[in-house]
Amino acid sequence: MNFKRHKQGKRRLTSLKLTIRRGLSRGILAFIAAAFMVSSIVGCLHEPVKPIRVGYLVWPGYESLFLANDLGYYQGAGIRLVDYPSGSETIRAFRNGDLEAATLTLYEALLVAETLPNFRIVLVMDSSNGADVLLSKPTIQGLENLKNQRIGVESGAVGAYVLTRALEKVALTPKDVQVISLGVSEHEQAFKRENVDAVVTFEPTRSKLLEVGAKQLFDSTQIPGEILDILAIREDVLMQQPKTVEALIAGNFRAWKYLEKHPADAAQRIAPREGVTPEQFLESLKGIYIPDLEQNRRLLGNQDAANRERMNRVAQFMADSKLLSRKIDPVALFDDRFVRRVQATAIAP
Repeated sequence: MNFKRHKQGKRRLTSLKLTIRRGLSRGILAFIAAAFMVSSIVGCLHEPVKPIRVGYLVWPGYESLFLANDLGYYQGAGIRLVDYPSGSETIRAFRNGDLEAATLTLYEALLVAETLPNFRIVLVMDSSNGADVLLSKPTIQGLENLKNQRIGVESGAVGAYVLTRALEKVALTPKDVQVISLGVSEHEQAFKRENVDAVVTFEPTRSKLLEVGAKQLFDSTQIPGEILDILAIREDVLMQQPKTVEALIAGNFRAWKYLEKHPADAAQRIAPREGVTPEQFLESLKGIYIPDLEQNRRLLGNQDAANRERMNRVAQFMADSKLLSRKIDPVALFDDRFVRRVQATAIAP
């Protein structure tokens, strides 16, 4: 009997030791797991945030971003500007996820929204007021004389809209002319080599071609407020990196303030990028209207009835002309949160 008790006691002792060992092992494993999790979290906190890649091209209204970057306003802000030679390529990169943000015309933004609805317009950069044009060779006297002529235009970008609106003035359509697809970088040489009879283009190419005798048949003053240039940003970026978005917008306004106070220096910095003289760049700004911070708040907050009507007209015209497969509400894309957060002190040059 005592022998049995002795054996039972040994079994209990052995079982107790195993329980203690298992408990210790589990405790050690739990500690290791917790330590690993803490290490991972700390690593994430110290991991550099992916910069917001902003696609833009050579256009007077977008040069505020270049100037802000050149002046160091974006230093350490997690913003990387990416040059593109045309609006079509900017659209493609934005759609494909190669960009988190893109400078687009309202026309281009509506095209993108057909297949990529998860972005918002957070800034109205400018409104074309003469900088977008249809130029022809001197022998063509008017828009009515463009029938059957070769017209160079960047397909898929705002040029198609400008051409359609211009021809509409004389009861013509793009089907009544020979549309020659040209990239923006090809406009100047194609016109000078007489590969086209007319071209839909914009600054700085406009000024260069007028200097060599081109005749201006149509410009954006005839469709006021219809060509808006905007900044589009993906929704996930707006949620994850709001401070970076604010810095991007504030830098834009701060750069325009700097240009107002120091036009000669600003133009000197920007002119080489535009391929013009500083004087020509400053002259080209006369063809655009730049809304300030307060005007942006009204526009993006849908408080400007006249602007809303113009934008709806653009969307309806694009749908009617089959430039869009369906009408898209531009106002639904607007997001005024970030222009409301930017403080006046943040945009002082």
